[in-house]
Amino acid sequence: MSLAAVLAALAGIAATEAAECPRKDALGTSRILSVDAKTTPRVGLKSFPQTLALADHEVVLTFDDGPHPPTTSKVLAALAQECVRATFFLIGLHASEHPDMVKRIAREGHTIGHHTWSHPFMARIPFDKAKSEIDRGIAAGEMALHGTFTTTPSTPFFRFPYFEATQAELDLLQSRGIVVFGADLWASDWNEMTPEQELKLITERLAAAGKGIILFHDPKARTAAIMPAFLRYLRENGFRVVHVVPAGPSQKNADTR
Repeated sequence: MSLAAVLAALAGIAATEAAECPRKDALGTSRILSVDAKTTPRVGLKSFPQTLALADHEVVLTFDDGPHPPTTSKVLAALAQECVRATFFLIGLHASEHPDMVKRIAREGHTIGHHTWSHPFMARIPFDKAKSEIDRGIAAGEMALHGTFTTTPSTPFFRFPYFEATQAELDLLQSRGIVVFGADLWASDWNEMTPEQELKLITERLAAAGKGIILFHDPKARTAAIMPAFLRYLRENGFRVVHVVPAGPSQKNADTR
């Protein structure tokens, strides 16, 4: 059995063909990976012992803290140009302010996860307040996307701000069937640097890691600026983009050969 087949069996997923792309030389999305909270409640080696079952040179692109229309729109345009799908972890407050952008992200085929209501340090606030941040953030995202006020996320993916969480918060999300995403590597785009410095930093880190969940922030102008060049780097260096989606009945046919 090939390495790819072993990984698929372990993760309970299978590769699917990328959606039709008008640019035949585009990077594209190589496969869809369904992620189940029952088997992978927490992923990302920066925070947890396990991560997604990715083969060498496979990456998952994730973006935090949006939507922020001036820069998120540029990131979306770069992804569309290369027919690449990513995951956006939205701040509830921003989602409530820009529902049209939330709908655009989903319409263009990307996965929408949640990132609290106001981006606090979750390990430094009382549990009840942390729970409210989680619920209010989810509800804002669901309202922007579906017009429904609910604390049950249609996509049960969550990322903690600053990667800070208490065990009680982690247990709460696991009990609700919500996957907590960390990251395997990041662009450090919260630090002041030029776009050129950020591109050099993330490509060097990726070359060393060889694969993984990558964290960017779409509200950062420097990140929006480098995205076309970064995607070109992936294409020219043999990397393949994996799109993560939640496991569920709607995915069984899509993710099984």
